[in-house]
Amino acid sequence: MALLGIHLIADFFECDSSVINNIESVEKILTESVIISGATLIKPFFHRFSPQGISGIIVVAESHFSIHTWPEHSAAAVDIFSCGDFNHIAALKLIKEKIKSANNSVVQIARNSIQSNDANNPDLQYKKIIL
Repeated sequence: MALLGIHLIADFFECDSSVINNIESVEKILTESVIISGATLIKPFFHRFSPQGISGIIVVAESHFSIHTWPEHSAAAVDIFSCGDFNHIAALKLIKEKIKSANNSVVQIARNSIQSNDANNPDLQYKKIIL
């Protein structure tokens, strides 16, 4: 199967609210995850909402990493989209550890498969990931 991209969608639960509501911490964690993955960091952008919550994205040469946090629910959502080859799982494991998530759900989606028969095979398109 030839893919043009891989999209990891991760939901983290039971996180440390003080960590995921601190913009400096969230930016540092996402930046570290980019570095450990081997992706090429281009440009970060992070925003803190009032009274709480953070959204951030890091554009990488291979596509992007993004995070959205809900400290009031001790939850965070992370997307890693890649058109290149780097260690997606190492990045997610680092994020899970640093935000102190006790529970998570991760799905990998194959994006833009260039073999038309792949698009009709859900087993090739979606995969549950265990961290």
